[in-house]
Amino acid sequence: MNVLFFHLMPYAELPADFRESHPSIWVDIDSRLFDPVRGGAMYREYLDEMEEAAALGFDGVCVNEHHSNGYGMMPSPNLMASVLARNTTRGAVCVMGNAPALYDPPLRVAEEMAMLDCISGGRLIAGLPLGTPMDTCYAYGRNPGTLRDKYVEACELVVRAWQESAPFAFAGRFYQHRYVNVWPRPIQRPRPPIWIPGGGAPETWRTCGENGYAYAALSYFGYHTARGVLKGYWAELARQGREPNPFQAGYLQLVGVAETKREALDLYRTPAEYFYTNCLHTNPRFAVPPGYATEASVRFRARQANPGNPVAQFTTAPSYEQMLERGYLILGTPDEVAERLRDIAIDLNVGQLMLLLHFGNMDRDLTRANTRLFAERVLPQLRDLFTDRWEDRWWPPAARREPANAS
Repeated sequence: MNVLFFHLMPYAELPADFRESHPSIWVDIDSRLFDPVRGGAMYREYLDEMEEAAALGFDGVCVNEHHSNGYGMMPSPNLMASVLARNTTRGAVCVMGNAPALYDPPLRVAEEMAMLDCISGGRLIAGLPLGTPMDTCYAYGRNPGTLRDKYVEACELVVRAWQESAPFAFAGRFYQHRYVNVWPRPIQRPRPPIWIPGGGAPETWRTCGENGYAYAALSYFGYHTARGVLKGYWAELARQGREPNPFQAGYLQLVGVAETKREALDLYRTPAEYFYTNCLHTNPRFAVPPGYATEASVRFRARQANPGNPVAQFTTAPSYEQMLERGYLILGTPDEVAERLRDIAIDLNVGQLMLLLHFGNMDRDLTRANTRLFAERVLPQLRDLFTDRWEDRWWPPAARREPANAS
């Protein structure tokens, strides 16, 4: 199993009454809440945390793209990834990802990711998300009715730009280019591994299977929500006649580790409450624009025993007890956390585990303690999962761990 340190880079100093006095953390968040000096300090601190995670032996570090947003201050994850690509020497640099339909032309995605692959020495994982409705339809004004078609075409253009060895013309519905000739070229051939984050669209599952991409279930709402999504994904791959290789799937989980369960419950309460109360506070009018969700997605959600509510998840703050009961957070001693993560990974059949070891307004000292304790006492208990049976074809060769007996 591969374990990645995932960072949202949230703004950690929202006012105490943010949820009551502001309608949303996304799209129309009050720009006066952002202090550029303090924001700069947070960026530097967050980059330090990611570099330290890489040094401690995590298999990769992971950044992501959001816009007009106080819970994820990375409108350009490539800027953050460029720092990490230069300042780390081992492990994958996962950009999860660039939403190609937001770029005109999306060749910018192919160019910048190729640069990252070169800077990192061939350690890039290329995430190509459709993007949330808040980012795509509202912050960037894309038409929800044509967004997915535009996204599919943009992905085709990006992948061809990496793989073709000579200039070519591209004549699509949304993008037309007389000359496509990306320079520089990525180190990884024919292309870097591609991961597609998703929330349950059958079209995305089908795309991953047909094109050999990995699917990543990214949710802040725990194992029970992800279970239905990943079961649907594996059913689609089975329908296509493909093997259930766990390395073709990923899952995101919030985790807090301490010496005792009681200590963990006390230490992580405040950052968890900040995250679920403030960081996910989104005005419901932005959550599900007409045309964004496909008919197949709506039908799939309706069939689920625990479908969740895409509006309520972002507009209703759970209590700390509910977060724990629903599995939003996994807290405990190293052995307790390791056992729980192993059980989840086996049940979900996921070989790419992404962790939020920093969440909400967690301070630097707690983040460092959480990261170090996980790296030293949890990570070794997860290393052997799936490696005895399955080949990982969705990981950069230059980022693979050295064998345990290597000098």
